[in-house]
Amino acid sequence: MKFKGSKKISPKTITKEIQSTSAAPGTVDKIIKALSGLESNIDSLNENLADMKKQLSVKAITEIDKLLERVRQIATKEAQEIINLSKEKATKESAKIASEGEAKLSEIQTNIDSHFDEAVQHVVSTVLKV
Repeated sequence: MKFKGSKKISPKTITKEIQSTSAAPGTVDKIIKALSGLESNIDSLNENLADMKKQLSVKAITEIDKLLERVRQIATKEAQEIINLSKEKATKESAKIASEGEAKLSEIQTNIDSHFDEAVQHVVSTVLKV
């Protein structure tokens, strides 16, 4: 047992001091036993508290791991949705570009077809002049 500002005092020392102040020896023994029991209870409570801290720590770590896994799943799902939307948008855009390209190609082919005879005549006239 230890009091603030003093050295540790054994139960025997306390018993001797209490007896010297003319208290009944039986009463002193009861007080010492009660104090000893309280000290044991405090030690037991401290041990239980340490065990509870360990259990709480383990539970917190377990919950953190579960939450982390859940966040990863949600993030993966959202990322997959973003990728799918981007892919769909890119597919639509590429289809639009291909369609525009085919229209331009068709327009060029029409121009070639409509001016082919003129081009041939120009080449023939140029070759014959030389």
